[in-house]
Amino acid sequence: MTFTGLVRSLAGSEIESMTLEHYPELAERQIGQILDEATTRFALLDAVVIHRFGELFPDEPIMQVMTLALHRREAFDGAEFLMDYLKTDAPFWKLEKTAGESSWVAAKESDDQAKRRWKLD
Repeated sequence: MTFTGLVRSLAGSEIESMTLEHYPELAERQIGQILDEATTRFALLDAVVIHRFGELFPDEPIMQVMTLALHRREAFDGAEFLMDYLKTDAPFWKLEKTAGESSWVAAKESDDQAKRRWKLD
């Protein structure tokens, strides 16, 4: 399963660019931990996450998740799990530039809600 996320605008807020900042060692460690959990939990044969940083423009790839499993359900679930955790737990800070103004992107409740579906009781 392969998913590539693109820089995109929201309705009524046309993005000129998005700058992603991160602390490399922390980002690599946390993404590695998320990959390890997904690999174990979904019996993945392999999984890869590519996450870009720096200044990006509309329709450019921002991240890619690839999962390999014996069965498609595990590959799909593993990829969704990775994407949900990347949106909430990967230490990237996003600065959006729209109409000449810049603002930091705030965490979204919808992303937290998507991640909660993976909680084990």
